[in-house]
Amino acid sequence: MKKHFKCKDFSLTVFCEDTDFQGIVYHANYLKYFERARTQFLIDQDISQILLEASKLAFVVRDINLRFISPAKLEDKLIVRSSVQFISKARLLFSQQIIQLNNDTIICRGGVEVCFVDLIKNKPRSFPERLLKIF
Repeated sequence: MKKHFKCKDFSLTVFCEDTDFQGIVYHANYLKYFERARTQFLIDQDISQILLEASKLAFVVRDINLRFISPAKLEDKLIVRSSVQFISKARLLFSQQIIQLNNDTIICRGGVEVCFVDLIKNKPRSFPERLLKIF
């Protein structure tokens, strides 16, 4: 695997539903933004979670670490930057950060460990060969 594998940036706009009464993004929504970016990464690699689930396979989050740095606000334009820091046959460790587009302020940083599992056996399973080839 390459030392770091950078994923394509994921852009989003903060909407009313993402915020509290003062227009500040709820902390839980940063997890959603990270998830959307990782899902888009799979889509970009032509890996369908729907087809995986039909085969009783899935990506599951094993561990998350977050650091909140600066609040995002209503109508902010954000970028989620993601890279894969580590890969094994059944595990990926993503390093992700949310950045405010207009001034490059870091909003939130996180590390997310994702495992590939057999849903019937409820045990780790090797990634599809096409995903391993990407790295």
